[in-house]
Amino acid sequence: MTTNFSRLPPLPPLRDFIHMYRLRAKKVLSQNYLMDMNLTRKIVRGAGVQPGDWVCEVGPGPGGITRAILESGCDRLDVVEIDQRFIPPLEHLAEAADDRLHIHHADVLKTNIGDLWGKEGAKRSVQWSDEPPAMHIIGNLPFNIASPLIIKLLKDMSYRRDAWRFGRVPLTLTFQMEVAKRICSPIDDDARARISIMAQYLTEPKILFRIPAFSIPTEFAHYLIGSCFVPRPEVDVGVVRFVPRIQPLISAPFEIVEKLCRQVFHYRQKYMIKGLKTLYPKEIADEMAHQLLKDCRVNPKAPSVQLGIEEFADLAAAYEKQCRDMPGLFPYDYIKPNRTVAMLAKTAGALPPMNPFKVEKMPEEGIRLAEADKFLC
Repeated sequence: MTTNFSRLPPLPPLRDFIHMYRLRAKKVLSQNYLMDMNLTRKIVRGAGVQPGDWVCEVGPGPGGITRAILESGCDRLDVVEIDQRFIPPLEHLAEAADDRLHIHHADVLKTNIGDLWGKEGAKRSVQWSDEPPAMHIIGNLPFNIASPLIIKLLKDMSYRRDAWRFGRVPLTLTFQMEVAKRICSPIDDDARARISIMAQYLTEPKILFRIPAFSIPTEFAHYLIGSCFVPRPEVDVGVVRFVPRIQPLISAPFEIVEKLCRQVFHYRQKYMIKGLKTLYPKEIADEMAHQLLKDCRVNPKAPSVQLGIEEFADLAAAYEKQCRDMPGLFPYDYIKPNRTVAMLAKTAGALPPMNPFKVEKMPEEGIRLAEADKFLC
């Protein structure tokens, strides 16, 4: 059944909106809701939503992007909202959406989107290498959870679980523009950071457009960004789309890559060797860090921003081998030196997890046909 879009309740006037949802009190949560339907429609177009698609929107708030998604003609829209204040207006929208809008009052950081879709009979893609399925995750998130959420989603993507058990589901999310630039930052760029490697080795991220943070001279200037957001954010906003890669650029498990990048970029303005040493107990740090760099032919005096994903792939593979050869090294935390490698070797997480989708490098001398499966995605 096709929704009569004229039946969708309009966005409330700004004065009523501020009063109804007490946004002044909630600004500490970094919540900024889009109130410009031209922009919400632009986000939905950029996400590639087509009639008949399935969509999960995270953090819908009062429903600005929600309306634009429903206008696209999607078959099903699940929204995950933790703030009880916005459940009534979303329910009001659902009444006009011909049973296409489904509301989940939950924390997106604890929600399995794949389960939401799976319970409704969503079909798995035959192969990961297929074209992305007719499914999307979209969100205008509070800035304080955007970074932890994208790390969680990337981890789920790396294991092809949650939403990604259905295939290469794309993501379209908003971030502070500074974070958006980090995500898409190229090699040797000042913005390059841990999230640059984490996002780019698993996906092809792209900044779709910028929403500038300019104010206008009205009695509501504190809340407005060109009448787009409520409350007005203090920084520009970037809309980023992530398309999962068929083959990740790093074959080590996600946890290895994350730990390596976290330690290396902790000292992003220093030599590589300084960050790498924090992966090891002090008494063996110098020897093992230098050996890691030697094995990967990486200059110890190179800053982290100058390393490409290929170098990080080599470092991750070599560090994973060290962790498997020395149980207890992987969970070692230099901030808690009293928990020694010997002690950690006796724990359940002494070794890093395996990457179930690791693709082996093809040997130069070639392979037998019977061995081909392990070299294919």
